[in-house]
Amino acid sequence: MVKKKLKSFLEAIRQEIGEVNGRAFVDSAPVMERQWAREAGLGWLGKNSLLLNKTSGSFFFLAELILDLQLQPDGPVKDYCGTCTACMDACPTNAIPQAYVVDGSKCISHLTIELKDKIPVEFKGQMDNWIFGCDICQDVCPWNRFSKPHQEPEFEPHESLKDMTHQDWKEITEQVFGQLFVGSAVKRTKYEGLKRNIRFISD
Repeated sequence: MVKKKLKSFLEAIRQEIGEVNGRAFVDSAPVMERQWAREAGLGWLGKNSLLLNKTSGSFFFLAELILDLQLQPDGPVKDYCGTCTACMDACPTNAIPQAYVVDGSKCISHLTIELKDKIPVEFKGQMDNWIFGCDICQDVCPWNRFSKPHQEPEFEPHESLKDMTHQDWKEITEQVFGQLFVGSAVKRTKYEGLKRNIRFISD
């Protein structure tokens, strides 16, 4: 959905200034999006490695249009994390051992999404009931008090998710998984991956 909006934006640029070559990327290529966003003046990299913005915190998407235009960036902005260590202190798996350093092998998002093997037993009791991804380091960030709820209908979760009980999650079938997460990023972990995550925090 975000890529579709980028392509519409590219068409608007072409209508405004003429022929422009470009490609849209949304987590679909090895683009260092946070670093480029920082250089473009969209924010700074927080101690949890995420891009932070003074008016939006970190609850926003990053996506890119790579164009053959000469553009003037706004330039980097100051780091406003200061002495705050809220994200580091709150991480239940100690995945942020020092400021601006994230140990991906300990990150709950990595463990529940990217990891294809069994979740190491050492993380038992440390997952804080997350079964896909994790937002703890964002939830505790003081800058996220400025974030605002989205107004995009396509971002709304499936209605049935609101009624899911703990037992429903433990007994979820592949058919229900497919219905609940059609077009969702949760499909990245696949049905067996989600079941693995549920078993790990439930057993």
